[in-house]
Amino acid sequence: MNAEIVAVGTEILLGQIVDTNSAELGRKLAEFGVFHTHRQTVGDNRERLAEALRLALSRSDIVFTIGGLGPTQDDLTRSGIADALDDELIYDKSIEEGIRAKLRSRGVPLVPSMKNQAYRPSCAIVIDNPNGTAPGLMCQKEGKTLIAMPGPQSEFLPMLAGSVTDYLKSISDSVIHSRVLRVAGMGESMIEREIADLMEMTNPTVAPYAKVGEVHLRLSANAATVEEAKNMLAPVEEEIRKRLVDSVFAVDEHSLEEVVVELLRKSRQTLAVAESCTGGGLGFLITSVVGASGEFLGGVISYSNEMKQDMLGVSTETLEAHGAVSEQCAKEMAEGVRKKTGADWGVSITGIAGPNSDGTDKPVGLVHIAVSNRDETTFSENRFPGERRAIRERSVQQALIDLHSRLTAL
Repeated sequence: MNAEIVAVGTEILLGQIVDTNSAELGRKLAEFGVFHTHRQTVGDNRERLAEALRLALSRSDIVFTIGGLGPTQDDLTRSGIADALDDELIYDKSIEEGIRAKLRSRGVPLVPSMKNQAYRPSCAIVIDNPNGTAPGLMCQKEGKTLIAMPGPQSEFLPMLAGSVTDYLKSISDSVIHSRVLRVAGMGESMIEREIADLMEMTNPTVAPYAKVGEVHLRLSANAATVEEAKNMLAPVEEEIRKRLVDSVFAVDEHSLEEVVVELLRKSRQTLAVAESCTGGGLGFLITSVVGASGEFLGGVISYSNEMKQDMLGVSTETLEAHGAVSEQCAKEMAEGVRKKTGADWGVSITGIAGPNSDGTDKPVGLVHIAVSNRDETTFSENRFPGERRAIRERSVQQALIDLHSRLTAL
């Protein structure tokens, strides 16, 4: 079976709210092996909604609507569904009685507009809404199923976890199970070159997704059970790891900063950072890891040359001859913060995040990163594209990648 989601609401189209409900429903569909092939968003307009639903019903076995079930004039989902199904919209007295009972329990009077929620297409059965007055609807006609769900998360999520999950269980004979391999230090095109043949498979499937400083490889298998799907994915993952060597740093939700902290923990080593253009971004990510206080000693945000000299011991000669954005300065910053704090590792970032350069001919996006321990100080020169925020994010991620590379080489 395949499914389609139609999110209803002009506020979504205007960007006033982010549609997280469709993502939640998409994950639930995959859990029960229902192929989610299309997704639409339509504003609060009866004709356009009906048109979107007719299209969805023409190509999907199950169609979900999210939103537009409330009592106001722009809540048009019930009418749009009736139009799309060529069905009659009827007033259901039992729904009104349910609304009255809920309002009575809250000590709230029934206003006339609330009665709008008691209308339903004649082919629809009611789905209980434990946290709201607008019931969900399930319509089945000519072999197609259309399920209408409320938009507010406090109502949507309980309905999804309850009645909708029960329905999906009743129709499911398979699962779609996924596993995400996180890759750092390789671009998407390079990875694709290494695993091009694997990306042509149909079950399991392998698909790359570019992230900031990383590439995620989603491995998905359709099978009768989760265990069977895992067994299908295992040899594919093994082959990818073999081809990409140490570039796969984590699986599923584990972040690079979590992996770095765990490597420090296992080796009983500590870290300190010195940051210029990232303004504490690297320290922020490291300290977002629960329990990082055992491995992270602290950092210095040395934005000015004076701070680089006074706090980190960067020499005047280095700054005059090479400038703050240089290999020499980055190395001295990393070594300086390591010695200053007594950490086993020091990592530094110095660069030009823009939008303007530093008064030299050095380009915006030039970032120098150094990683230092007692044995060696290594360095990378990077030229990141994008605006200021993107350059700062990429700089932090690259610093983690460089440190991860050193730690895994031990």
